[in-house]
Amino acid sequence: MAADATLAERKAQSRKECLARRAAVGPRPRAAAAVRLWAGLRHLRGATIAGYLPIGTEADPRGAMRALAQDNTICVPIVTAPNSPLRFRQWWPGCPTAPGAFGVEEPTEGGWRVPQVVIVPMVGFDANGHRLGYGGGFYDRTLAGLGQALIVGYALEAQRLAAIPVEPTDIALPVVITERGASGPGVSGSGSSV
Repeated sequence: MAADATLAERKAQSRKECLARRAAVGPRPRAAAAVRLWAGLRHLRGATIAGYLPIGTEADPRGAMRALAQDNTICVPIVTAPNSPLRFRQWWPGCPTAPGAFGVEEPTEGGWRVPQVVIVPMVGFDANGHRLGYGGGFYDRTLAGLGQALIVGYALEAQRLAAIPVEPTDIALPVVITERGASGPGVSGSGSSV
């Protein structure tokens, strides 16, 4: 039990550090990260891609989502019940939204989708693809059930830590895209595309 408390405390401290660092990032690195995200996924055609509608100081994927929507179906996560996996509802530029769970904007129209590519927000990450989220476990439960989907973390370089405290239920990401490009255990070569 003491080990669990220590891990929880380490995660809480890492969250606090990463959130402060993320909040301090200016507009230029944020814009560069958005371009890198689009560049890493621009080759996709006919895919169902899950983005997200950002909250607070999260890296904002909406520019990439708008561009990718020209050739793909875009969806965003919806919290439908506590301790359950996320579901994904179709999103398109200008679609009607309303605040949902945790105050996150959600589409009010559009069908449910199963994504082939998932862009995952995060609080922090490390070189091994370990992701630090907000602590609710929604993405870990969701990613565990998505089989062969391509999972792409999206963050700002300021959110990178030397090591993320992990537990058995945490799902490592093969790729994380920041303003510096793609990195992670699933990236080979230049790190310019996914």
